[in-house]
Amino acid sequence: MKAIAIVGSTGSIGQSALAVVDAHPDRLRVVGLAAGDNVERLAAQVARHHPGLVAMRTADACGRLRGHGLAADVTLAPPGRDGLVAVASHPDAEVVLFASSGTDSLEAVLAAIGCGKTIALANKEILVMAGGIVTEAARRRGVAILPVDSEHNAIHQCLHGRRPTEVKRLVLTASGGPFRGWTSDRLAAVTAADALRHPTWQMGRKITIDSATLMNKGLEVIEAHWLFDVPADRIDVVVHPQSVVHSMVELVDGSFIAQLGVTDMRLPIQYAFSYPDRWAAALPPLDLARAGTLEFSAPDTTAFPCLALAYRALRGAGSLPVVLNAANEEAVARFLDGRLAFRAIGRIIEATLDAHDASDVTSLAEVRRVDAWARDYSRELARGVELKV
Repeated sequence: MKAIAIVGSTGSIGQSALAVVDAHPDRLRVVGLAAGDNVERLAAQVARHHPGLVAMRTADACGRLRGHGLAADVTLAPPGRDGLVAVASHPDAEVVLFASSGTDSLEAVLAAIGCGKTIALANKEILVMAGGIVTEAARRRGVAILPVDSEHNAIHQCLHGRRPTEVKRLVLTASGGPFRGWTSDRLAAVTAADALRHPTWQMGRKITIDSATLMNKGLEVIEAHWLFDVPADRIDVVVHPQSVVHSMVELVDGSFIAQLGVTDMRLPIQYAFSYPDRWAAALPPLDLARAGTLEFSAPDTTAFPCLALAYRALRGAGSLPVVLNAANEEAVARFLDGRLAFRAIGRIIEATLDAHDASDVTSLAEVRRVDAWARDYSRELARGVELKV
């Protein structure tokens, strides 16, 4: 039995992960769960999976969880980041899945690495903000970071058993989101409700907006750089609306190796939980005949500038991805609240990058300092923009 801890268990990735556990009760068991504020869902998960340790974001949520009547053998960790660290470093956990979005679990990732846990990573922001710090810590400790994002999971599978000298470039596929093919002018009137209608994947609100702006793919380019030690000029993006090819690797002889599969996050999660083995999946197989024609095209970085901004940040000094991520989170939150126009998201990010005095970041303290500055700057900038752009 492999012992699993999940940080972000009540979100879409966390729920899919627990579905994988349910499908393999003889192979997987849950020892720790951490969540934000969804008390009812976490209480149901605790009742079903009986973890020894649980955590929630706030003291209020912890109090409400106690009201659901936790079993005597379930320990409730302190609220906030300390609770995330406690779950991530649970002594029995062998694999820790980081399924939450945002930056609150950065310390927890490093704690898990320090304890020698295998990291299953679905949280893009961790490597975007602190890729050098996290990957160096994993290298020193001899810890594997297994990607759960479908694109990076596909790349991991394509690279398995290959020498770095065989690889020419990585090719990440993008669905194109709900506005594929739209011009910049047409995007002017887009609302949050429009942007949340993703054509392929069911995801959280923030990541769905990132998909609509193509920032999600930009963050994945940065993530791929750190996961696979490949520079920006050897990581490309193609729009593939069918989402059947999850990503590809081009080898030096011109051959392409691609990973295809159904659009279901349980597959990459199971891969990370079972690695280096493969298990049968309780999912219908990909029907290639029904999949039909597979299309590929170049992304439009004029109408969707966020992808180009991510490349700019990756090619610059280490603090620029921190600024990119923070400004994007603030702008997206304002867009979701109906206080910022869709096209203004990229403009807020670009202006914040322009204002930043870039530098290397070598510690968590520096990451947090840059992150705080970028959030303050972009929030103030957005107040003057509102819905006028």
